[in-house]
Amino acid sequence: MPRMLDVSDDVRAEIGDEEADRLLAGGNAPGNYDCTSCRTPGDSEQERTSTVLFVGEETAVLAFAHASCIPSQVVPVSEEQLQGAVRSITGEDGPAAEPPAAPPPATPFTALPGEHRQATLGVTCGLVLVENDLRPALVVEPAGPIARPGSTEPGDAFLPLLLEHGFATVTDMSLLPAPNPGWSVLLAAGQLHAILQPGSDGGQPSSWWQAHQPLPVSDGWRAAAAKARTVLVYAAPVGAVGHQPREDLMREAMEKAAAESRLVAASMPLAGT
Repeated sequence: MPRMLDVSDDVRAEIGDEEADRLLAGGNAPGNYDCTSCRTPGDSEQERTSTVLFVGEETAVLAFAHASCIPSQVVPVSEEQLQGAVRSITGEDGPAAEPPAAPPPATPFTALPGEHRQATLGVTCGLVLVENDLRPALVVEPAGPIARPGSTEPGDAFLPLLLEHGFATVTDMSLLPAPNPGWSVLLAAGQLHAILQPGSDGGQPSSWWQAHQPLPVSDGWRAAAAKARTVLVYAAPVGAVGHQPREDLMREAMEKAAAESRLVAASMPLAGT
C-alpha cells in the first residue's frame, strides 16, 4: 500500500530515484514506526511521514519521523554517532557491522597555542524561563581559554569567535535569543548528539560540537523541545557559568555572566531525530 511519505530532494539524491520511488510505493517503508524525533508511534499509512537519512562517512541509515515534527532531510553525522543511533533505533546493544573510521568533528575553534588537540567544550542541558515559557536550553562552556585559529596571542577568543559566527550577546535573560541561520541541534533517538554549524560554501552542515557518546535528556527537556521545535544555545567562557547542580543555580550563574557581558546565545531548530 502506498505510504504518506515525504522524500526531500536531498534524500532522493542520496538514495537514488529507484529507491525513493520504491519507498513511496510502500516498499521498504514501515507502516508503523516510532518517530525518531518525539519517540511516539507513527503510521505512514495514515499521516504524513518524513524520511530522515543519517549519513556517515560511508554508511547511511534511513529513519522515519512525523512530518509535523521534522521535515525530510539529510543529516550528516559521525560514524560513531551513526552507530549509536542505529543501536537506539533498533534496540540492539551490539555494534553495527563494519563501521568505517570517523572523520574528526569540524570546529571553528582551536586549543591554546602550542597544543595539538581540539578544544574541549562542556555542554549542560536545562530548562530556562524565557518570555514566561520554559524553554529547552544548552549551555556550552569550554574547559579552558580558546585561541583564535592560527593565532599565538594570549587570551580567550571564545566569545568573539561565536559573535563572528552569528551568536549575539545576552543582555536580558528574559528575552528570546535571535535565530542563528544554518545552525541546529541534533537530537537523535531521544538523545543529544551534536550542535551543527553551516557547511562551508553552502555545503552540508557539519558538527561544531558532538558528544563522545549520545547524551540522555530529561523527559521535560525533550517535551519542551518537541513543543518549541527550537533549542536555546547559550555559551560562556571558561569559569563564567560552571556546572551547577540545579537549574535555579544555573539561571543565577547565567544572569551573572550576562550582567558581565560574558554570555552569548542563539536560537536553533531541532535537526535529525
